[in-house]
Amino acid sequence: MDDDLPADETYNPWTIVNAVFHHLADAGLHPVLGTAGDPGDAAAALLLALGIRPSTPGDARSLQDAEAELAQLREAVFGDP
Repeated sequence: MDDDLPADETYNPWTIVNAVFHHLADAGLHPVLGTAGDPGDAAAALLLALGIRPSTPGDARSLQDAEAELAQLREAVFGDP
C-alpha cells in the first residue's frame, strides 16, 4: 500500500450520482433515476454498479424507519399520542 494515499476516502453518495448524471447529460443523454417516488433504491443500484457501497447514514429510508420505530415506542410507553 502506498503511504501517500489516504486510507479511506468518503464521498456523499448523491455527489457521485450527480456527477454521473451530469456526465450522461453532457453526452446528450437524458438520465432518469427511478420512474416515481423515492429515488433511493435506484441511486443505491447505480452506486453498486459503479463498485461503490452506499452507506446507510445518508439513507433517508433508514431515518424514516427509525422515526417510525420511535413513534411505536412512545405509544407503547406513554399511550396514544
